[in-house]
Amino acid sequence: MTSDAPQVLIDGLQYCNWSREIFEEMRRGGLTAVHATVGYHEGFRETVRHLVDWRTRFRDNEDLILLARDAGDIKRAQATNRTAIFLGLQNPMPMEDDIGLIEMLFDLGIRFMQLTYNNQSLLGCGWMEKEDSGVTRMGREAIAEMNRLGMIIDLSHAGERTALEAIALSERPVVISHANPRWLRDSNRNVSKHVLQALREREGLLGLSLYPLHLPNGSDTTLDQFGKMAREAAEIMGAEHLGIGSDLCQGQPDGVVRWMREGRWTREAQAAASFPAQPSWFGSNLDFPGLSQGLLAAGFDETGTSLVLGGAWHRFIQASLPPAG
Repeated sequence: MTSDAPQVLIDGLQYCNWSREIFEEMRRGGLTAVHATVGYHEGFRETVRHLVDWRTRFRDNEDLILLARDAGDIKRAQATNRTAIFLGLQNPMPMEDDIGLIEMLFDLGIRFMQLTYNNQSLLGCGWMEKEDSGVTRMGREAIAEMNRLGMIIDLSHAGERTALEAIALSERPVVISHANPRWLRDSNRNVSKHVLQALREREGLLGLSLYPLHLPNGSDTTLDQFGKMAREAAEIMGAEHLGIGSDLCQGQPDGVVRWMREGRWTREAQAAASFPAQPSWFGSNLDFPGLSQGLLAAGFDETGTSLVLGGAWHRFIQASLPPAG
């Protein structure tokens, strides 16, 4: 990879317990930009509270990080040896039932939003529902509004029909920020060939997940197996539409994953809700550069490796996010 190629890691990273130590680690790992999840099941007011906390982090760690609103902030971070942080939502809950709140969230810095998180939402259906009813009436309105603003639509955690309909409905390319080919790990949380083909046809992007439950052999998946998985995905997507979406939740207690899965919508505790062990070759942000070894061993050339490790995300963000005024 060329030394000036931005390394863009977009994922469902932890949305709480960020620390200066993590920010320093991202810089040492050479990460020019990352995505940080701001909320899952929170409403608008709680989400704003998280955003206030993020503004404090940006102020207290301005030598290490900056709030990213467009592609220009990636270059600004690179020029000042910092990491640009894009803020996103893994659930549309913060917009509640008010289409106008999408613009308010965008103005506050949110640049990505998933249409669903496992369950049925007001916008579409998650992968864990028995029946996927597709994009809802409100979902069509939300997609149009996100397109108008330039907020990136993320279909991670969506059901098959919902994903296909959203890809077709959106006037802008969309992303599946953290998932893997389903035929390599048989889980509906991963993505079928049909969805990947539709995503590629509309110039979308897939972020390969490094979360063990999405990997071909779980926590025991090797770096070579990761590379082969990326190669199979690239056969459909092309390296120019393939990135990393690590879904890394580093140093978090199991209570965080229980909140992600259970929220407040159920009283049935999932006793098995805990973080699995990360594969040995990716336990922290410091391991990001090492992914190149797996890609090169699987047959990616230097250009393709550079695309998967940041170039493709950088291109997508440049094309998708309007310049901040």
